[in-house]
Amino acid sequence: MAEVQPASAPVRGIALKCASVAIFSVMAAAVKAAQAEVPAGEAVFFRAFLALPVVVAYAWARGRLAAATSTRNLRAHAIRGVIGAAGMGVSFTALGLLPLPEVIAIGFAAPLLATVMAVFLLGEVVRAYRWSAVFIGLIGVIVMIWPRLTVLRDGFGSDLEAIGTITALVAAFLMALAQIHVRWLARTEPVLAIVFWFHVSCSLGALLTLPFGWVWPSAEVWLLLIVSGVFGGTAQIFLTESYRHADASTVAPFDYTSMIYGLLIGYFIFGEAPEVAVLLGASIVIGAGLFILWRERQLGILAERKEARRAMPPQG
Repeated sequence: MAEVQPASAPVRGIALKCASVAIFSVMAAAVKAAQAEVPAGEAVFFRAFLALPVVVAYAWARGRLAAATSTRNLRAHAIRGVIGAAGMGVSFTALGLLPLPEVIAIGFAAPLLATVMAVFLLGEVVRAYRWSAVFIGLIGVIVMIWPRLTVLRDGFGSDLEAIGTITALVAAFLMALAQIHVRWLARTEPVLAIVFWFHVSCSLGALLTLPFGWVWPSAEVWLLLIVSGVFGGTAQIFLTESYRHADASTVAPFDYTSMIYGLLIGYFIFGEAPEVAVLLGASIVIGAGLFILWRERQLGILAERKEARRAMPPQG
């Protein structure tokens, strides 16, 4: 059965979520720096494989190692791993072609796409408010990417940044699909099992790219790959812990702090400054995403009140 944890310390949950986003941002910077030497498939392998010891140590410390490593649905975990590995690989490719803040900003489209996918794949009901937010958010995505889409005019191969933009959009789609698959898996599988088997299947999937040009990294790039794996695993644990201490609707909005970290890292480490269109579009997407979270929270409150009224004994 899926783990159910009480939301007892929202401030701690928010702090853990912010820490996980910051660590993921450093991980992304390490991958971006390594892209000059290492192909995306190799970077995915080290990101997933070197995170495994961190995840296993965390499960052991919580006394849940058996729960994390056992599963009744290995096939579903394998599918999740393939989707995740593909999404990670495409995202890492985009990091090598675009400024870090732009890849992060385009990635904000994933929750919007997941809202749409949930209707068709999970049978969830999405009403006018959230459809409107999704539509506005996608307009924000178009605002972000439009200046880069010279590929529509000049054809593929003419502009690496345009190809990077398309790649980042594909990554957002795959991340959304992974989110849907995780929501489905979480109905029957413990969270730690989902995390553990993702890293196992992702590592195995990334190994399939070995014949396509893996290289022996330099000492500096070895360090970057180790950082990406260890930091990725640590960030995943912080993320898991954040949802143990606070409701999803409380901590989820802090995903958008990644834009702040991306801007700072991009400017000070890589000398990157995003275009005005990216900042404007990202603001629209973030606003739409926050509205969807607010709406889901309101619907949850209404559902709880309705259930409470049903449970009340008749008066008189």
